[in-house]
Amino acid sequence: MAKSIPEVIKKVMPAVVSIAISKSVAALEKEVPPELLPLLPQEGGHLNIPEEMIDAHGMVKIGGGSGFIFSEDGIVITNKHVISEKDASYTVITNDDKKYEAKILARDPVDDVAILKIEAKGLPTVKLGNSTQIELGETVLAIGNALGLFKNTVSSGIISGLSRSIKAAPDPESPAQELRGLIQTDAAINPGNSGGPLVNLEGEAIGINTAIVFGAQNLGFTIPIDYAKRDLADIQKFGRIRRPLLGVRYVMLNDSLSKKMSLPIVKGAVVLGHYPYAPAIVPGSPADRAGIKEKDVIMECNGKEINDNYTIQDVLEEKNVGDIVNMKLMRGTEKVNAKVTLIERL
Repeated sequence: MAKSIPEVIKKVMPAVVSIAISKSVAALEKEVPPELLPLLPQEGGHLNIPEEMIDAHGMVKIGGGSGFIFSEDGIVITNKHVISEKDASYTVITNDDKKYEAKILARDPVDDVAILKIEAKGLPTVKLGNSTQIELGETVLAIGNALGLFKNTVSSGIISGLSRSIKAAPDPESPAQELRGLIQTDAAINPGNSGGPLVNLEGEAIGINTAIVFGAQNLGFTIPIDYAKRDLADIQKFGRIRRPLLGVRYVMLNDSLSKKMSLPIVKGAVVLGHYPYAPAIVPGSPADRAGIKEKDVIMECNGKEINDNYTIQDVLEEKNVGDIVNMKLMRGTEKVNAKVTLIERL
């Protein structure tokens, strides 16, 4: 039975956490270009950091995000991009202001999901819902640490769209990549909300708040909770997240590219690379072993047409390590079949 919004907040809020990101002064100094270091305030040969930014352990807070507790013994779900800083330490701050050092159990190599562990018992938890059963117009709440400043911020809205695709960088040093299958909501999501839960009126997490579009209003995106459920199952079974690798780089075919390549089709995924650093076929990968070649067009996978609405990435989201994918390819003007056995992505 659906609950009122205040009831949902009281149920979920105790399990929503803030995540503080900290670095040592020495680590920060290594990141400053040598030519800029003399221009920054210094004292005693080191950067002069304001005291309010330094904790009791001499670490400097450089950012923050949100997360939520999945299990009573301290499993925490958040975004991969929240914990992407190199040489950083992460502290989980629970709703009752207790602080715990966080251990990173796993980062999903594809989706914006990460799993943390804190040493605690008897913690409040958020029940995970089913992101395949949500409906357009359904009322939802986004909860988190807005702007890294305003703890326990709640915003309400509806599910505005399903299966959305956007381009975003999973961490500061990575190029933008396409995030697919996202839930769109008009519930306000702000920097710092990342990693917090999007919950329904049953108090179940149906998504992980992950992205906003700057310059737009009421336009936020969340990772479907089923992605996190899959990752949690992998960790429990294998001790790590296992995602399948095909081993191709591709662009989606369109009219313009089809004419340029003199192809008889206008739909599919064209196997193309960016030399010398990003070859079309990863050497030794399943695609390589199956004989897939650059400029092949992948038309079908297991009988389903590959197009803008169903890409190779979507195929891999549905598959596990060891699964077989039967492909229909166009090589020039010839149709070719390929049988690919997926391996674990490392």
